[in-house]
Amino acid sequence: MPIFSKKKKPEKPGASNVWARPEMLVTFRAEIMPGIDREKRTFRIKTVRANGRVILHDFTGEHREGAFEPLNFLREAAK
Repeated sequence: MPIFSKKKKPEKPGASNVWARPEMLVTFRAEIMPGIDREKRTFRIKTVRANGRVILHDFTGEHREGAFEPLNFLREAAK
């Protein structure tokens, strides 16, 4: 048994680890879509899957949190 191991608590469904919600706007990272403006890399979430991936409106496939820029809630408030 390792000396410094920590027991992780099991995560509850719907806990605070949810990073996305339906109808929320997310922006793909520039490294994934190089040369495309932010507005064209921004999509609205259609559904959030149980595994944490999202399905977007007008864009095919499932996408994970790491494919998007970190959320900045103040960006929308500044407009």
